[in-house]
Amino acid sequence: MAEQKRVLVIGSNGRIGQKVTNKLSEKGYQVLAGSRHTDNLDRDNITYVYVDLLDSVDKLVKNMQAVDVVLFVAGSGGKDLMKIDLDGAVKTMEAAETAHVKRFIMLSTIYSLDREKVASSSIRNYMTAKFYADNWLMKNTQLDYTILQPGALTKESSTGKVTLNDGQASDNSLGNVADVLVSIVANDNTIGKVITMHDGETDIESAVKNS
Repeated sequence: MAEQKRVLVIGSNGRIGQKVTNKLSEKGYQVLAGSRHTDNLDRDNITYVYVDLLDSVDKLVKNMQAVDVVLFVAGSGGKDLMKIDLDGAVKTMEAAETAHVKRFIMLSTIYSLDREKVASSSIRNYMTAKFYADNWLMKNTQLDYTILQPGALTKESSTGKVTLNDGQASDNSLGNVADVLVSIVANDNTIGKVITMHDGETDIESAVKNS
């Protein structure tokens, strides 16, 4: 049941993080909203907790007690790629394993695992950070992972409809990405999968269940 799951959202203050946190709460999940900004008031199944990805693994572990799912949607916005987008992600994985959390969902980006596309990308440094973080999750942990790879993010209104796993780099509304992440939390058939996405024609619940 959704109400029994406790989800730690790393990067809850970001554009997608805020949406995911609110949507999880609306569905009855107990949400720990993790970021360096904890001046928000706790509300509607949401507890704000201080999480700094520059901290040690031991400190990160403290906020993972009794957590069922870690959802990593953090990013430095290109300002500190190695310490946040790469090492911060890896430390979060290590903390999850130390805290005996099995489920780990990573928000990544399209083509993050394609070394040739990473090398030729106009945002190569960001793509490189995601390449190594995603590979670490897949190859160096025992976590029940899902990696979501959307294309470019837009501020367009969410449609509730997407296309998954066609490998195309097309636009994604922030709301659609958040809704897919929430659906992944609920659907264990996504464990061990890398899922590409963009705005499309299939309702999100059906698309994720058949991914």
